[in-house]
Amino acid sequence: MLNLKTALSTYADANGGGEGVFDTPIPGFTFMRTSRATLPRHMVYRPSLCIVAQGEKQVLFGEETLTYGEMQALVFSVEIPALGWVSKASTEKPLLGLILELDLGIMREVMEELETPPQPNDDGGVGVFVSNLEGPLSDCTARLSRLLATPNAIPVLYPTIMREISFWLLTGEYGGEFCKLVLPNSRTRRLAEAIQVLREDFSRPIRIEQLASVARMSTSSFHAHFKMLTSMTPLQYQKQLRLLEARRLMAAGDINVAGAAYQVGYESASQFSREYARMFGTSPKRDVVDIKSLALGSPV
Repeated sequence: MLNLKTALSTYADANGGGEGVFDTPIPGFTFMRTSRATLPRHMVYRPSLCIVAQGEKQVLFGEETLTYGEMQALVFSVEIPALGWVSKASTEKPLLGLILELDLGIMREVMEELETPPQPNDDGGVGVFVSNLEGPLSDCTARLSRLLATPNAIPVLYPTIMREISFWLLTGEYGGEFCKLVLPNSRTRRLAEAIQVLREDFSRPIRIEQLASVARMSTSSFHAHFKMLTSMTPLQYQKQLRLLEARRLMAAGDINVAGAAYQVGYESASQFSREYARMFGTSPKRDVVDIKSLALGSPV
């Protein structure tokens, strides 16, 4: 029976081999294989399990840095812009890591069927934490990965395995954290709804009062709990979304710096360039050239 490491390596070998990020036919499931440490990469993480089967990764969000290694999962309970990188990998032991987005609909159904559903621990705190991947949860993840070898089985068996994963998450050590994702009136859920509004309209000037209303909080309470959950203020969150989208636009097409700046909501191209350089460590033009060169020279 293939374990998680072997299942991922087998799929990568069967799909061109080599290294890089591999998409899969399983909904919300991608994975990476690389034999070397990587430079920090900005992205927006959705509610998900980021699992390391071999090697080590780190992530920086706001001012918090978390490290997770072999058979550990980094859990995101809300959408958060973050900086992630591979911190330990080698030719002998390449990094094998996967991201599995949580199916909140399935998780909600499972929670409603539990005889004794978990209770939220403390309805606050940072929406990112590290958990060990062991026992039944490890087995479920390995079985889900083995489905990659039989794509026709995925539509039939994926929902069942995701129900199992949801069960073990909700009844495990961090059940009090996971239940916050689906409880309709939890503070985490209400903040997630406000984050969704911010994400859908991040190019417009931010209106804290509107977001606080969506979260059903006072302005001061919303600001404090938003920062507690994401380790950044709403304005910092919006700025990261804008810069990440501008970077994507410039790397994917022919749009220039000024065009990207205005499209994501900046009124000043010079301000955009300054803030871009602070976030990515180089000018927009130089960064896009480097991204395109890296894409041509290496899949990672």
